[in-house]
Amino acid sequence: MYPANVEIRWHNVTSIIVLVLTNNGGLRINSAVDILVVTNHGLSEKTRRDFTNRLMFISGKIGNINAIRQLEVTVINKSDILPWHFPPKYEFMYGEWLREQFEKGEIPRSTYDPDLAILLAQARENSITLFGVNAAEVLESVSIKDIQRTIKESLPGLIEDIKGDGRNVILTLAGMWFTASTSEISSKDQSAEWAIPQLPEYHAAILDLARKAYLGERVDKWEGMETEVASLVNYMKNILLLSAYFM
Repeated sequence: MYPANVEIRWHNVTSIIVLVLTNNGGLRINSAVDILVVTNHGLSEKTRRDFTNRLMFISGKIGNINAIRQLEVTVINKSDILPWHFPPKYEFMYGEWLREQFEKGEIPRSTYDPDLAILLAQARENSITLFGVNAAEVLESVSIKDIQRTIKESLPGLIEDIKGDGRNVILTLAGMWFTASTSEISSKDQSAEWAIPQLPEYHAAILDLARKAYLGERVDKWEGMETEVASLVNYMKNILLLSAYFM
């Protein structure tokens, strides 16, 4: 069934921003398209449901063979992030990892989310504005201290998600390590490329597999590799926890 159109009150929309990460090589073969919408108003229940149904219709499912990009859409109410404070709060979030919940009728709710700090920092640095005010004008800067807090607070939940999502967990940990060491944010594959030479050879091979699969250069099958993946995850986790960054 074709979903209903979403009624957009454009006077309530401050900006529609696409994160492009041009400095980090742009979209990879398995990259989602990250869209940030800044509003000056909250979303009604009907708008949430209609927006979710519309996004489920146009966003590519994980693993689809039709080259349809996944969409990751975050809506923030300007009053929830200005003035800047940590943790930030989003009004609505859509991502394909949540599709099963949406198919059951659940809809995104407003939530405080430390990870949003990294998204907003990326938007200020590398984005294209499709509508309204540029990201650097509507978003306040995010301090490296808050980026560090994001990594620290996200680490336990990330590791819990390792089952069934090994590649993403490994690459995200590499990104955390890169940011913890350099105070910069980079793409998943470039963070992995930076981390690989610093790992023991047997760990480096696993991270390199994840990197190449992310780039579409290899097919990764993680079944039967649970022990190796867990060992690598534990190694990188300990580096983060033992570094002065977390002291």
